[in-house]
This record gives sequence, C-alpha cells and structure tokens, in this order.
Amino acid sequence: MKITLDQLRILDAIEHHGSFSAAAGALHRVPSAISHAIGKLENDLGFPLFEREGRKTQLNAAGRSLLEDGRHLLRAAHEMERRAQRIATGWEAELRIAVDMLIPAERLYPLLADFLAAGQATQVRLSYEVLGGTWDALATGRADLVIGAPGDLPPRGGIATRPLGHIRLLPLAAPDHPLAGWTRPIPDEELRRHRAIAIADTSQELHARTVWLQEGQPVLRVPDMRAKAAAQVAGLGIGHLPRWLAEPEIAAGRLVELKLAEPRPATPCHIAWKSRRQGLALDWFLRALEEPRHLAAISRGL
Repeated sequence: MKITLDQLRILDAIEHHGSFSAAAGALHRVPSAISHAIGKLENDLGFPLFEREGRKTQLNAAGRSLLEDGRHLLRAAHEMERRAQRIATGWEAELRIAVDMLIPAERLYPLLADFLAAGQATQVRLSYEVLGGTWDALATGRADLVIGAPGDLPPRGGIATRPLGHIRLLPLAAPDHPLAGWTRPIPDEELRRHRAIAIADTSQELHARTVWLQEGQPVLRVPDMRAKAAAQVAGLGIGHLPRWLAEPEIAAGRLVELKLAEPRPATPCHIAWKSRRQGLALDWFLRALEEPRHLAAISRGL
C-alpha cells in the first residue's frame, strides 16, 4: 500500500486548517515534517495532490478524491480503536437482545434510552424470536440476552434465568367465524376441525415447539404477531393472541373471545442469558431489568 493512515491524517489536517503550517501546529509537528510527508506521498503515488500558486496551496481534484475516500478509512480506524478499547475495558462491542414476539419491541425503548444516556458506546441489536427460538438464540450464540423466553428451560447448561411473569393468551375468532356462535364450551375435537393461525418457531438447532395446536389441525403460518391478528380478523382461522393485541380488537368488534372446554393456562416467561459470557453491558441490562418501572413497562398487558 502506498498510503498510510498517518498521511491521510496529514491531508485531513491540511484541508481542515487551510495550510501546511496550520496543519503542523494542529498535529504538533514542524512544518518541514508535514511537507516531507506530503512530498513522499506524491512521489509514491506518481501524481500531485495539491495545486500550488505562489504561497497558496490547495488540494487538486485527485487529492480531494483521495481525501474523501480516505476519511472513511480514518473513521473506520478510529472506530476499530474504540471497539478494541471497549473490549479491553469489559464493555462489549455489541450486545444482542432477542425478544419473544409476544412482547412489543417498543416496550424496551425506555430501557434502551437509559442505556444510551449512560454514554457507553456498546452497539445494541434487537431481534424477534418465536417460542423456542428465544432459547435457541442463546444456545446458538445469536443472542446474549433474551426477554420473554417462554416455557421450560432447555436441557443445556450455561443459561441463567430470572422470571418475568406469565403470558396469558386469549383464544379468538372473527365474529362471523363458525366457532364464534358457540354458546357452550368448545371441545378440542371441534377446534381440530378449524384452521389455526400460527407463527413458526424460529429455532435453528433446538427442537421446535408448537403450542395449542391440535394434531391434524389445518394451519396457516404467518410471519409475525400483527399479521396473525390481521389473519384472524379476516376470518382465515382461529388462534391465541396476547391481551395487549387482543383487547383492542375485541373492543372494536373485530374479534370475539372463544370459550374453550379446556382453557390453556398462562405461560411462564423468563429473562435469560448466557451465564459464562457476562460483560459490562449485559450486566447493566440485568441490573436495569430489576427495576420495577422497566419490568412493568415490558410485562404490561401480558
């Protein structure tokens, strides 16, 4: 490579401060060192970078193009140094948080606002998982922290958990669905005759889970929770929805709650993390998730 980061810094300083001598002062060097560095760079490249008219010197088109591209490298190098420093001090370069799709991601925004206000530069990545996908995300390294992991802990070591609460899902159908007219509790054998709307488990390695689907029941699988609600409103099938999503649809008359002969119990859900990979950012979130205001915001209406 014919150009170094130091030479790019010198070019940037000359452009920013307007002259070789001003750049030398900003970089705490003598003007002759700046002139020598630029002369060597032009010689190595084989073309001039500056237009010189008397005492006035400014970047030519080639020099300006080189500097514009070089600034991307300077920023990347600066970020690389910052990332290494964060890792050396215990702060993760990135923290990946997986949220069960039953919990709206926007409920985490006050928590994220507190973290960002603390001034740490750890990057945070949010993703949705479904059913066993939250546990699978931890097991396969897709997530460092999961919020709302449902059901039982998988038989794998190295995962720590904390209860978040219970999620109660309501069985619902459109008002003109055949099951909406039942006045008595609906038995499982009748449910089996009607199409269910479901979201596929996102597990990649762990055994995929299914809940509240009858053996042999026809299923329409949709990509996310809001699509599930919309499909049920459209009369495409029946299914369970969390209260925060179900209650507005019931109030608007677009869905009705079904009375089942065998009601499904509330599902326990958890905060979970890899206990052997705890950095300072993860530790910050685990402490913050003990605060009642954050727990209340996340679990509201579940």
